[in-house]
Amino acid sequence: MWTSLGTWLKALRSNKTEPSPSGGGTLHITAQLNARLMPMDRGSLFEDPLDAELRAAGMGDTDGGGTQLTHSGEVDFCDVEIYVKDLSDETLATIVEILERLGAPKGSKLRSSGISSDVQFGRFEGLAVYLNGTNLPADVYKNCDSNFVYSEFNRLMGRAGKVFSHWQGPTETALYLYGPSFAEMQAAISDFLSTYPLCQRCRVVQIA
Repeated sequence: MWTSLGTWLKALRSNKTEPSPSGGGTLHITAQLNARLMPMDRGSLFEDPLDAELRAAGMGDTDGGGTQLTHSGEVDFCDVEIYVKDLSDETLATIVEILERLGAPKGSKLRSSGISSDVQFGRFEGLAVYLNGTNLPADVYKNCDSNFVYSEFNRLMGRAGKVFSHWQGPTETALYLYGPSFAEMQAAISDFLSTYPLCQRCRVVQIA
């Protein structure tokens, strides 16, 4: 399930593409998603579904994207590059509706030189769990599995949320959960966090 850090960084470097619209759109929009997503997750969760819907509607398409990193190498936010036939209110509203339906977090925005101001959007809230990767007993790392944590989070949250992506840093592994309510996601996983050995000394942070 996990992608090695080296493979991930290689994907980040190669994922930012030059504009080459192919769906009939010539006007550029950037959807800046307030989401901490690895490139493959950004593509499968947002870029590809948005592309399919825009093409089906004859409005345009997507053309790659990019990822902004913090100084520590963690994802800060990500972009999806979009080309459309016009910048009408209807077009912008359609893009926002699709992205919000796909789970765009609060704090996201559309940017374009052709519109007077950024369009703010997003409904989901974000919760990050940072698993301690250095200060737990050796037998915990030997006998516990971060993939199990990933699957249990999804099972326990049900409709309250979903793990969208992850990040593996030098001292912590982060799981990024998104859903309608931070409080509901936190409540759904709280008992598991307090009992599963690998979740000892973890950090829980609201990220959207």
